[in-house]
Amino acid sequence: MRKYIWVSVFALFLVPVIGAKLPQEKKGAAEPPPPWAYGFLVPAGAPGGTPNTAADLAQLEPDDGTLRHLPGSTLAFTLTQVRDPFGPADWYPGDHPPMPEVVARGRKPDVGACGRCHYPNGKGRSENAGLAGLPVPYFLQTMNDFKNGARKSADSRKGNTNNMIDYAKAMTDDEIKAAAEYYGSMKWTPWIRVVEADMVPKTRVVFGMFLLLKGNEKEPIGHRIVEATENADATLQLRDPRSGFVAYVPTGSLKKGKALVTTGGEGKTTACATCHGADLLGLGPVPGIAGRSASYVARQLYDMKVGDRNGLWTQLMKPVVAKLDNDDILAIAAYLASLDVGTKSTSLHEAK
Repeated sequence: MRKYIWVSVFALFLVPVIGAKLPQEKKGAAEPPPPWAYGFLVPAGAPGGTPNTAADLAQLEPDDGTLRHLPGSTLAFTLTQVRDPFGPADWYPGDHPPMPEVVARGRKPDVGACGRCHYPNGKGRSENAGLAGLPVPYFLQTMNDFKNGARKSADSRKGNTNNMIDYAKAMTDDEIKAAAEYYGSMKWTPWIRVVEADMVPKTRVVFGMFLLLKGNEKEPIGHRIVEATENADATLQLRDPRSGFVAYVPTGSLKKGKALVTTGGEGKTTACATCHGADLLGLGPVPGIAGRSASYVARQLYDMKVGDRNGLWTQLMKPVVAKLDNDDILAIAAYLASLDVGTKSTSLHEAK
């Protein structure tokens, strides 16, 4: 696959610097990866910090052969059909164009269906990425970075990043192009509700995704974003591509994030509109960043900062992220997630 040359200063997939050491690389970094951005409750090495696949699998309801339904869909599927990695259920075929083979079914045994994790409508989930609306050249270059070893996760516990690396290496150029053109043909429409709060519902994590516990128990939010599915059963058990997310963010983070995003925060970073357009909806091959997952954006910023994302033209990202600390990254991610794409990126929760 040929390389595509394009300029990006702050991209959703955020491809970082080739071979360059950032001022705070991992060995000298003052702050470890924020666990909440990578789908964990505690940092790596802390008690309970090791992923437990068996425990996650135990959270999945066993398939008894019953046909399941979702509101607004005329179709019915068993849980086995819903979870099929090489042909998952497509609940709402009218919500998207006809899927290419690699999106609908992947290719056995090496490439899972793109639509299983990122959904046929390209919305994705907090533990992966929303692909709808990404420019085709950007998508192609990002997959090339996975394939060539230029992109990995700063938190080694994040297994689905390793899955993407394996898929990218196994996919043909034609398959990658087909997926890029398919997801690039759809407009991104946010499905994340941002709420500022000091106290938030307690959560559990399954397969890197935050799920709200039943009941009304709450805990301090602290220095984190809690991005959880609005309907745990619909998302976890049935993979409902219309069931969105709520992102709880610390009180005051939207005001701080707005300053960093729109002005650079008095020299702390670069105003995002410089490359992503005045409305932050993207500009040419540079993707839009408004209304996207806060968890996703935060982990990409951190991965760039510590040098775990390397790709074409990302020397430009070095000065953008160099001075950001984890609280800055949180604020930027929170504010961007709050933007309403339908009204030219006006914040849905405008900071006073």
